[in-house]
Amino acid sequence: MDNDFTQPTLNRRDLLIAGAASAAVTLPAGSAAQGAAEAAPAMASVTLEVNGRSETLQCDTRTTLLDVLREHLHLTGTKKGCDQGQCGACTVLVNGRRVVSCLTLAVMQPGAKVTTVEGLSTTRRLHPMQAAFVKHDGYQCGYCTPGQICSAVGVLDEIKRGVPSHASKDLAARPVVSAAELRERMSGNICRCGAYSNIVDAMAEVAGVRV
Repeated sequence: MDNDFTQPTLNRRDLLIAGAASAAVTLPAGSAAQGAAEAAPAMASVTLEVNGRSETLQCDTRTTLLDVLREHLHLTGTKKGCDQGQCGACTVLVNGRRVVSCLTLAVMQPGAKVTTVEGLSTTRRLHPMQAAFVKHDGYQCGYCTPGQICSAVGVLDEIKRGVPSHASKDLAARPVVSAAELRERMSGNICRCGAYSNIVDAMAEVAGVRV
């Protein structure tokens, strides 16, 4: 006895319909409720001294120092660039040391003295580094300039304190201001306009040397 089997036919349209139907299977009520519910953010209080003024804030523990400055305190001079700590646009000074604020949690800096580009100058005069950037045209579009200026101030302080860099020929000796030192230390601040040579000239003038 011959068996006559009919081969089923399945075209592309039927396959797509079957796939859509299987994807539409209703999830268990518990899983759906669990997915819909969002845990409340963990909040914390932190006090910072920002540009000489004490600021006490309630913020999500995941909030970066950059977002506290821009979104909570409306100090928008500090720029958000790559948001990954690579471009340097968000550089500020924390206790005199330069940091990338996009990678720094605000709650990890209790009592810290934070200086942004707005805090470098006074109502009557620019900071010497700001004035030097203007004189030497150390910027073009200007987006990276606040981070560049804060970083430049921090770099000269590092050299003054005797902190060596990869460009220092003798790690045991006090570093000197040179074009190589300035370029190496500023390498974490990216300028897409390419104003690097002007920035070096501005920093050298503030340091009182010729490079």
